Amino acid sequence: MTIRHIVFDIGKVLIHYDPELPYRRIIPDAERRTWFLANVCTSDWNLEQDRGRPWDDAEAELIAAHPDWETEIRAFRAHWHEMVPHAYDGTVSILLGLIEEGRDITFLTNFAADTFVEAQELYPFLKAGRGVTVSGRVRVIKPDPAIYDLHTRTFDLDPEATLFIDDNADNVDAARAFGWNAVRFENAEALQADLQRFDLRLD
Repeated sequence: MTIRHIVFDIGKVLIHYDPELPYRRIIPDAERRTWFLANVCTSDWNLEQDRGRPWDDAEAELIAAHPDWETEIRAFRAHWHEMVPHAYDGTVSILLGLIEEGRDITFLTNFAADTFVEAQELYPFLKAGRGVTVSGRVRVIKPDPAIYDLHTRTFDLDPEATLFIDDNADNVDAARAFGWNAVRFENAEALQADLQRFDLRLD
C-alpha cells in the first residue's frame, strides 16, 4: 500500500520538551528539584492536562496536597514556555519538505489545549499541514485507540496508507495495533531512512 497520509507527533519529534529547564532556576538545589518533579509536578499529573483537565483544577489539587510548594506548583504553567526552548531543525526541514511536495500532513499530539496555542505562536510550522488532533481538546490521549480512530475519521485517512511518527514506543505500538504504519522517532537522520523505506524520498 502506498503511503498517502503522514501523521506527526509534536513533542520530542518537532520541538524539544523538558520540564526541568525552568526549575533549574526556580529550585536550584538538584536534589530538591528532582524530588519535586518526581513527587509533586509529575509526568502523570501533567498528562491529565493533556487529557483536558483545566490548569486551575490541576494546581488546586496539588496545592491542597503540598501547600508548602504552592509557588513552585504555579510556576509549572507560568513558565511552561521555557520548557519548549527550540525546534528540531532537521525534523522541521523534513516536515516542510513533505508539505512542499504536496504530501498530506496532519499532527496528532498529547498536549494541553491552551499550551498548544502558545506552541503554535512560538513555532508557526505547527500551523502547517492539513490539521491537528490535540488531546486536550478532544479529552483522550495516546495510546488510547480512541484517539487514533478519531484522527482517522476527522481527516478521512486510510489506515493502511497512513504513516505515523512518534517518539514514544507505546504510542507507536498502539498506532500499529490500530492499523496504521508507524515508526519510532529517534533523530532526523533515522527518520529520513524510515521515510525512504516507505518510498517517501525527499529530493
